Amino acid sequence: MKFRVPATTGNTGPGFDSVGLAFTLYARFEAELLPAGQLAISGCEAKYQNEENLAVQAFRAVEKRLGVRPAGLKLHIDTDVPISRGLGSSATLLAAGAFAANALHGAPLDKEMLLDVTTQMEGHPDNAAPALYGGLCASVVGEDGRVLCVRYPVAPSVRFAALIPDFPLATAEARRVLPAAIPRADAVFNISRTAILMRGMEMGDYALLSAALDDRLHTPYRKALIHDFDFVRAQALEAGARALVISGAGPTLLALHPDPEAFAPQIEARLSALPHKWRAVPLNVDTEGTVEER
Repeated sequence: MKFRVPATTGNTGPGFDSVGLAFTLYARFEAELLPAGQLAISGCEAKYQNEENLAVQAFRAVEKRLGVRPAGLKLHIDTDVPISRGLGSSATLLAAGAFAANALHGAPLDKEMLLDVTTQMEGHPDNAAPALYGGLCASVVGEDGRVLCVRYPVAPSVRFAALIPDFPLATAEARRVLPAAIPRADAVFNISRTAILMRGMEMGDYALLSAALDDRLHTPYRKALIHDFDFVRAQALEAGARALVISGAGPTLLALHPDPEAFAPQIEARLSALPHKWRAVPLNVDTEGTVEER
């Protein structure tokens, strides 16, 4: 079977660990069952061609949920989603493994159950949900461990450019800099903006989105881990971006812009003298999530 999983951004500005968005940048996979005990992975570095691969771990987790014996697996990965850049590369692998296991074992589980599995593995649903469902997703994890996900419509006019640098940032490192507690004013700041974010996305209202795409829960702490953050942000806004936020844990930055194709070469030129190379990738919102391809 062949299928694809979209890149995603977590947080989406103010929605820390809960709001995520899928993009038209994809990881593509081919999967088939092999005799038990066999594993053949291609399309990634040799160090990931084993049972420690996140896709294989998710595959095994779904098999365990199904109560079936572990099967052999052949998996080919062809991804345009950069690794450790804040665009949900881990979520693409988890979604892929869960989706493949379910499909190859007869598809007895719905996406809600697959989301439970992938969220348990990743620790938060903001990337896992849009990776599976597509679109704009707001999710919470209940006390019983089940994930409640609400999918919101996004106007076609809402577009972004991903500013992707040539250096990685591990999620674990980005989480270590976060404080254990936050001021009440910062919590209110983010909660209020998350509420208008969803409406702004639905309406394609750039004025609302410009106000909503801001954050005080992680950006003030993580921006020091992203080389030249303040300069890149200032240049993006001067070049016409309506807002700029860290994508997930970073280091990719997301610029809101109605014409990212025109914006991309402008911002790349503005950043060309920096010691680290930045590339700008225009993005639309993916509305399908993880789907089989013929």
